[in-house]
Amino acid sequence: MSLPTVELICFPGAPNLPIFVARDKGWFRDNGIDINLTTTPNSAFQAENLANGKFHIAGTAFDNVVAYQEGQGAVPLKDTDFFAFMGATQVELAFITQANIKSYADVKGKNLALDALSTGFAFVLYEMLAKNGLTKADYQMQPVGATPARWEAVKAGTHAGTLTIEPFTSIARNQGFHVLDTSSNVFAAYQGGGFAARRSWAAANPEALKGFIRGYLAGLAWTLDPANKDEATKVLLANMPEIKPPVAPAVMASLLSPRSGLTPKAAMLMDGVATVLDLRSRYGGGAKLTDASKYIDLTYYNQVVSG
Repeated sequence: MSLPTVELICFPGAPNLPIFVARDKGWFRDNGIDINLTTTPNSAFQAENLANGKFHIAGTAFDNVVAYQEGQGAVPLKDTDFFAFMGATQVELAFITQANIKSYADVKGKNLALDALSTGFAFVLYEMLAKNGLTKADYQMQPVGATPARWEAVKAGTHAGTLTIEPFTSIARNQGFHVLDTSSNVFAAYQGGGFAARRSWAAANPEALKGFIRGYLAGLAWTLDPANKDEATKVLLANMPEIKPPVAPAVMASLLSPRSGLTPKAAMLMDGVATVLDLRSRYGGGAKLTDASKYIDLTYYNQVVSG
């Protein structure tokens, strides 16, 4: 009997490891669904196609959910009804730069690459720069796309720096690029990644959503078990060939740390949520945001973990 297929769209990166594991081990199928994983070229593509129903679930920056619900997304969308139903990562964002840029003062006059200028992790970089004395007049930001495209832009020399996640941080460092700062140095907590869907889709497909949650949590628990580290590394290398074996230990160390990578039990970190809302309140150009319930509904997640 064929199973319903959940169309999943995620940003490319090492935090997708629990998905790779659960897919390879059949844990999504064991929970009543197939998944079709697509990686997105940028956040606008992801949001547009989540809104129009091409994709059912998105692995995305929590700020993207907030932005589109507040009408502050990178592209105008109507009736998005996005909500975060589960966490994923605190995620350490690294500000990587050309090797000759060794201080924030060296950033002045330079072009920096972002996915989008007003969503995702953009405000993290704005805050890093502001805390170190730079204003928006001191640098130029350009939207380039997801992390692989931004890393290629820095590597090619067309941009002086960008924010990266693993494995691109370790790849950049291994190739002589400079890590000027990290989000974990700047914020005590930050809700980086999570999983989102449309409320209308979730209401119409509750068992598929809960099947995804169960499968993901199984993959996450296996990934975080120290006994599985060697096999988990092999799964990551098999699914992300851009990661070369010499940098794999650094990628895995960051990924397996709850401070910089995967969050145990995929919990939403409410102090990290508060950080996201604070940054969007200050940089998003709208009202002060304090009500997390506008963007988060843990009903389906709680039904799974309590069942």
